[in-house]
Amino acid sequence: MPPADKNRTKFLLDEKDIPTQWYNIQADLKSPLPPVLHPGTGKPIGPQDLAPLFPMELIKQEVSQERWIEIPEEVRDVLRLWRPSPLFRARRLEKALGTPAHIYYKYEGVSPAGSHKPNTAVAQVYYNKKEKVTRISTETGAGQWGSALSMACNFFGLQCKVYMVKVSYQQKPYRRIMMETWGAQVVASPSSDTQAGKKVLAEDPNSPGSLGIAISEAVEDAATREDTKYSLGSVLNHVLTHQTVIGLEAKKQLEKADDEADIIVGCAGGGSNFAGLAFPFAADKLSGKKKKVRIVAVEPSACPSLTKGKYVYDFGDTVGLTPLVKMHTLGHGFIPAPLHAGGLRYHGMAPLVCKLYADGVIEAVAVPQIATFQAALQFAKSEGIIPAPESAHAIRVVIDEALACKKAGKRKTILFNLSGHGHFDLGAYEAFLAGKLQDYEYPAEKIAEALRGVPEVKA
Repeated sequence: MPPADKNRTKFLLDEKDIPTQWYNIQADLKSPLPPVLHPGTGKPIGPQDLAPLFPMELIKQEVSQERWIEIPEEVRDVLRLWRPSPLFRARRLEKALGTPAHIYYKYEGVSPAGSHKPNTAVAQVYYNKKEKVTRISTETGAGQWGSALSMACNFFGLQCKVYMVKVSYQQKPYRRIMMETWGAQVVASPSSDTQAGKKVLAEDPNSPGSLGIAISEAVEDAATREDTKYSLGSVLNHVLTHQTVIGLEAKKQLEKADDEADIIVGCAGGGSNFAGLAFPFAADKLSGKKKKVRIVAVEPSACPSLTKGKYVYDFGDTVGLTPLVKMHTLGHGFIPAPLHAGGLRYHGMAPLVCKLYADGVIEAVAVPQIATFQAALQFAKSEGIIPAPESAHAIRVVIDEALACKKAGKRKTILFNLSGHGHFDLGAYEAFLAGKLQDYEYPAEKIAEALRGVPEVKA
């Protein structure tokens, strides 16, 4: 490799550098993940229990203990449309902060859908197509996942039905139009298209919706039709594994920069954005190769699943149709405030992320909405990119860490994942600039109330 140019801002890889394998962190965990339980029997589920929802190849990946999983050439062929994504050194932000820290960001907003989500959407649709599935149902919060899956279904010729959380459906009409442009059918959730949606509407006709409700609808849709499978954009093991192309590329790019990360930061809602960057670096920490690297998951204080949730078994959806998984949860009945980071409103967190948190491999912090948008504006004014509100949570912590380096007079290298641009989130920026945004910390009593509904599972 040629010597690094110390003044470079952008670090690029060639198409041949797109990873040929996904990294599966399950192979390196200190102990196995707790088993997934059947919602009816409470006993560990088997592949056939998941077969009505997922193609068998994805079920195999979900439970795989193999460290490396081959990426099909047909998937890599589509990934070439935007991968490898660039790594930037945020020199202008460093200068604005007056920090000795080196700040890098992996920019996933270069994908056609504008986020990191297509990394797994393409893979999931490919495996469904291979098993002759013709239609996929899913949910989406901010619309990033729905956009990615709609695009992927279009590429492989599958129908796509998207249940979009109602508050986001109303806040982000252009996300809906984006999905429809790629041929998807999009409805606001809760909807009258499913029994789960009808039940919620009967109890609260003005329900703003939640990811848990939308998941219930999408799962019911898939479970009641033979031509349909369900697809999830975060949380599940295979989803997080597909996203590791981000961190694998970033490691190569940091080598080009002749630098090593001391602090890894990612926002965390369901876990895919965070895991995609962090897991390949967590591998080095788990192996003892780089024990001192800090890995920080950032969530909104309005939906603090890691920092205030309980590490217990819970349903992944609101109605209770999904299997029970052990995760940090606020309770499947949790209805989040309609904050503008729609992709960070899930009541739980990916089991793999929770396991790393429980094992002390990663840290977690919750940040308020106003401070998050202040960081987003500072980043936009320095680097030019208007970040998605979800990623702005990571930027808040990156700036705080960089200022801590300034105060201590220490030079550390900070890496974060900019999961997408905020071009379809300008309503949130408009509200912030007009002084209409308010901080909201989810009340402890409401969390306690939601957690009372968590099912009791014997150890």
